[in-house]
This record gives sequence, C-alpha cells and structure tokens, in this order.
Amino acid sequence: MKTTHPTAPQHSSPRRRLAGALALAALAGTALLPMGAHAETYPAKPIKVVVNFPAGGAADQIARAVTVPLQAALGQPVVVENRGGAGGNIGGEAVAKSPADGYTLLMSSGGMVSVNPHIYPKMPFDPVKDLMPVAAAARVLVFLEVRPTLPVNTIQEFLAYLKANPGKVSFGTPGNGSSPHLAAEMLKTQANVFAVHVPYRGAAPAMQDLLGGQVDFMFDPGIGLQHVKAGKLRLLAVGSAKRSPQFPDVPTLDEVGLKGFDADTLFGFYAPAGTPAEVVTKLNREINKILATPAVQERIAALGGEPAPMAPKAFHDRAMSDSKRFGALIKARNITGD
Repeated sequence: MKTTHPTAPQHSSPRRRLAGALALAALAGTALLPMGAHAETYPAKPIKVVVNFPAGGAADQIARAVTVPLQAALGQPVVVENRGGAGGNIGGEAVAKSPADGYTLLMSSGGMVSVNPHIYPKMPFDPVKDLMPVAAAARVLVFLEVRPTLPVNTIQEFLAYLKANPGKVSFGTPGNGSSPHLAAEMLKTQANVFAVHVPYRGAAPAMQDLLGGQVDFMFDPGIGLQHVKAGKLRLLAVGSAKRSPQFPDVPTLDEVGLKGFDADTLFGFYAPAGTPAEVVTKLNREINKILATPAVQERIAALGGEPAPMAPKAFHDRAMSDSKRFGALIKARNITGD
C-alpha cells in the first residue's frame, strides 16, 4: 500500500513541525537525536564573545589570547566585541539577555559577579541568576606602580610619602569597584592614608594617564608591566597573597605590614543562564585545554597573571568567596558605582 505525505504549509507552526518530524522519524524507523546531540553539533555558526571592558585592558587581552585558539578548536569564527561601561554591567547585561544557546559568551573580571551587586543598588540584571560560569581563564594580580618622577623608590618610602601628603597624591583605576580600585581602598584603609581616586572607563586609559604623569600611582592589572621593564614606571609592590614569579624581588603588601592584603581576582567566561549543560561542558573542556598551551600561558604571564583552569562550580565558588570579602570592604569604605 502506497503511503503519501501531504506537503507541510510554508508557515507551519512549531508544534506542527515537531509533529511532522516525529511522524517522519517513526515511518523511517529511526529515533530523533537525544538532547545531548546538541553538543555534538555545537557550534554550527560563529560565536560572539562580549568583553565588558574597553579594548587594551586585561579582560580584552585575555579574551583575545584564548579566543584565537578556541576558534581553531571549535571550527567556527569566534568574534570579540568590546562593550565597556558601568563597571562591566553594560556588557554583562547584553549577554545575560541574549539567547541561552552558547553563541553569545561574556569575558569579564570576577568583579562583575562578586563586586557590582554591592555597589550598584539597582543592577539591570542579576549576575548570579542571569549568567552561568563557563570557565575561569586567569588569576589576575595587581601591581602597585608609580610614575618615575614621584620621589619614592621603595614601598616603605611610598607609604611614608602618602602619610606626609594627605590628599595630594592621586591614583587612577579602571572604574569604581574594579579590582585596582578595591586594592587602593584596601591600601588606604590598612595603611591609614588618603589619596584622591580618579576613575576611568577601563585600565588602558588609566595607564595612559599614569604614563603621562596625570596621576601618581595605580594598581595595574598587568597591562603596564612592559612599561615597568622599559623603565617608564616604577614597580613597588604586588597586591597579592604571594610574590609574582616575574618579579621575585618585589615584595607583597602583606610582607611590608598590610597583613592579609589580597586583591587578586579571577577573569573568565560566562554564558546566559539556561545554556545547555553539554555546551558549557564542551566550552569548559576546550578552554581548559587552551590554558595549558605554552603560547597562551606566555600571553597571560606577560600580564603578570596566572592561568586558572577549573570547573564551572569551582569558578562560581571562588566568586562567592570574593563577594563576601570584597562586600565587607565596600560597606566599610562606602563605595558606590559610577
């Protein structure tokens, strides 16, 4: 007996198309692909990575270091788009409200999750609920650098200079609540000194003004280390729990008396909440492989950072831990958003 199948209308409903697919599969004696097959076919088109800070900063440089080999690994173009502003909230919101299909990702500092909810009373989205961690990329250290014309040569002389000149010394940051800003506020609190905060829309413009002498010092997330090596900036201390392998002779602030000083943050990739778990797993696996390659390790090390491959849950747990400790500092210092 010959079976005929009517042609589906050109604008059939999703329910009708699904019913038709089920019927055809049954007639052919086959089963539809399981949900997990999405990971096998992903990605089927280009992926966009939104960096929620301007070009040239640490987040941008890390994103570009990872996305080039990620493009080769996935077999699809991976395009970086910078959408800075509001401490990372503009780019973060754009990704949070994108389709949860794995084709729009976010590269951000950990501060968007662990800091911004404490300083922006009316967040346009909830970074914990509306985004999901995909893969940590790097632990980013902050380096206390001063303009070479500032009359100090050691961290001890710098702290004494700050005490002797309250309100006469300025520091640049990538913006309110950024890890370099929080590092400076930690310094002011623990050393009992005062300096004037000059916020910028990213680390790169803040660094340009430090090089130009418009501000006196900065906690650098690594983009200025080339200028330290060239003698254009003076590196006095590291704002981490341990010394940097690149500068083993430079002390940590903890070592010079600011006990427990640690302003490190994790930079990494996020996806809209609801992105299929198998897609997140695939991205995490590929990114972790990339972080183990010498070329990417060298790029991250050039920023003074360290690759930080980890599972999404470990990445989330670190963000929540940072939220607790930074939240206490933000409350104590009454820090608010831009």
